Amino acid sequence: MAREADQIAQDYSAMLGSVSVITNCLDDSNEFCNDMTKAEKKERVMRSSGYLSFMKDLDDWGSEDMSTINAASSGAEAYSA
Repeated sequence: MAREADQIAQDYSAMLGSVSVITNCLDDSNEFCNDMTKAEKKERVMRSSGYLSFMKDLDDWGSEDMSTINAASSGAEAYSA
C-alpha cells in the first residue's frame, strides 16, 4: 500500500515531533521531562526512537531528508546504552 503525498508529509511531520521529544528529553538544560526519573526518560526516548525506526523503514519517502531523524535515533541509542 503506497501512501499519498499528503500522508507522507503528515507522517514526516509526526516523525519530527518524535525528534523533538528525543532531543528535548535528552537536554537536561531545559524543563522538558525534568519531572521524570532517568528510567522514565529512557522509556520515553526509546518509545519515540522505536516509532522513528518503524517509520524510517517505509520505502516511499521520496526526497524527504532523514538526517535529523537519523541523528535523533543515534542520540537515543547512545542514551539507552
